Amino acid sequence: MRKILLSLFMCSAIGSYAQELETILLAREDAAKITNAYLQPAFKGFIYSMNNGWYHTAKVHKKFGFDITIGASTSFIPEKDEIFDLTAIGLSGNTTPDRNLTPTVGGDSATPATLTYQSTVAGQSVSANFQMPNGVKEDLPFNSVPAPSIQVGIGLPFKLDAMVRYTPKVGSDDVKGSVFGFGLKKEITDWFGIVDKTPLHISLLAAYSNMNVDYVIGDVNDTQISTQNALTEFNLNAYTFQAIASFNLPVINFYGGLGFNSGSTTLNMLGDYTLTYNTGNPVVPTVQETITDPFSLKQDASSFNATIGARLSLGFFKLFGSYTLQEYNTLNAGIAFSFR
Repeated sequence: MRKILLSLFMCSAIGSYAQELETILLAREDAAKITNAYLQPAFKGFIYSMNNGWYHTAKVHKKFGFDITIGASTSFIPEKDEIFDLTAIGLSGNTTPDRNLTPTVGGDSATPATLTYQSTVAGQSVSANFQMPNGVKEDLPFNSVPAPSIQVGIGLPFKLDAMVRYTPKVGSDDVKGSVFGFGLKKEITDWFGIVDKTPLHISLLAAYSNMNVDYVIGDVNDTQISTQNALTEFNLNAYTFQAIASFNLPVINFYGGLGFNSGSTTLNMLGDYTLTYNTGNPVVPTVQETITDPFSLKQDASSFNATIGARLSLGFFKLFGSYTLQEYNTLNAGIAFSFR
């Protein structure tokens, strides 16, 4: 499951040292709640990062003018989301932690909680102990969730810009990911009369992003869990709506916006997983149970936002950066090659 974390951070070279998340499946009916709470900062961070960096000016291209933008956004995990309370996520009475608080994926490497699961399997009273994964805070850049992007924009009639983000499915035999996004910017400066004669430009922006990552777990044999044909599918859909403005001078322009970001993620754990439990009975010391397609996790996030940024123009070459205030504050920076 470590590679799943790397996949979720979109191959950002994060050296995750988290323990195997598959062991959480030993909690059976509580496994989905625990895993969702642990991964929640990664899910939210991706939504906010993917929704960022769509613009560095409110001014649209002339018809068939275009730009190529290479940038990256990174959303900072708030301190409150570095840990979560195991007693506050609705666990059944079968799962008991040795402590209430444990790190999320965005937490540090402090000793995580150990959980004990007790129930009945195949008519036998069984138990299993497993430790929650560590957080990977030390491996994240400034404890944030990064998302790079390559974007092409083109000017259309009626003062419109169309923007496309696309990364084909790439990766290894085990991990493959792809990204697609589409945005539309409409300049409305002429709606405000005399403003159309000033360096101030005003536009409306709407954009959609999609990310898909597949990780083949394959066949694994372990003392507590073994898998067959195991696969994890991650999908993200994100939406942003912005009112933006920029003050365009010959060399530098300042830009900003107000808007709303939202999105959702799903993580499907597929395949056959065989769980091994202790019985405490010397005659039948262990009992096994096989579950198929253990869970599907869903996470939503939304937030109003405010952005401020600046762009340096050296002919067709642009260098820009911005900061967005929202639930997970986001930094964006990059370069662009723009041809009016």
